Amino acid sequence: MLYSVPYKTKQFLFVLIKLSIVVGAFYFIYSKLAENEDLQFSEFLAFLKENDTFSTKNVFFLIILSIFNWFFEIFKWTLLAGSIKKISFKEALEQSLGGLTASLITPNRIGDYGAKAIYYAKPLRKRIVLMNLMGNMAQMTITTLLGIVGLIMFINRYQIDVDYYKVGRFIFIIIAIGAFTAFGIKHKAINIKGYSINRILEYIKRISFKTHAANLVLSLIRYLIFSFQFYYLLMIFGVDVDYVKAMVVITSMYFLASIIPSISVFDVVIKGSVAVFLFGYVQVNELTILSIITVMWVLNFAIPSLFGSYFVLNFKLPKIEE
Repeated sequence: MLYSVPYKTKQFLFVLIKLSIVVGAFYFIYSKLAENEDLQFSEFLAFLKENDTFSTKNVFFLIILSIFNWFFEIFKWTLLAGSIKKISFKEALEQSLGGLTASLITPNRIGDYGAKAIYYAKPLRKRIVLMNLMGNMAQMTITTLLGIVGLIMFINRYQIDVDYYKVGRFIFIIIAIGAFTAFGIKHKAINIKGYSINRILEYIKRISFKTHAANLVLSLIRYLIFSFQFYYLLMIFGVDVDYVKAMVVITSMYFLASIIPSISVFDVVIKGSVAVFLFGYVQVNELTILSIITVMWVLNFAIPSLFGSYFVLNFKLPKIEE
């Protein structure tokens, strides 16, 4: 049916889709900043001005941290996608930021998968989606491991009342589901888009140890960068807390926020709610934390997605089916 549509009509629809993605991204960024019920934009700006927060030195350093954060994410994508088809850093930059823009309004940034895959010819797209999943899973693994350690330290340090029976029951259910799933996968060929789970696992096993290790190391470097950026913002806002104590809260925050499903544009709200609760134990006021969360979101999501909109508008479908 699609091929029966006149060429000019297809071109018009394609341009319309790209414009819709960019306009949608701009609108959600605007609404998140201008219509945030938890933190009014005027209140946010007044708070920054009142505290004389951002000197040229601080702004420069924060931007450098965001650039490094995305540099390592893009470099990671050159390695992952490069195991399927060699791409340049510039191509990885375009795909990563374009994918970010396209995923801004989708649940858990799932739109990033389709956005990156469409840069490649059809025979490569399923493997590209898989490599993208591997990159995200590595980041989630780092967030989970450090987050669990941080959360245990947080609970012990602040004597949080935890219902260990409910926690234990929840963990048991998760383990049981995982065990039954693994058993089912082993004894039954489950297909996803024509690929069995066993075939996917075999494909992952064939990927070199060097690629898996680099994926985890680069994910860890990214985590250390943006968590330090959060800590640096705490210092800028005059919060007197040592690095170790701050990292206990920050790692707990990222872990708890990451396991809550959300639309990307509402990620700042989820992190804000969790952060306000956790940082309340170290006597950091709500306005300061919400302001820091907003700045982090602007630096690492909003601004990069604006650059990504350029790549979305200039995107062209691959001409050659490889």
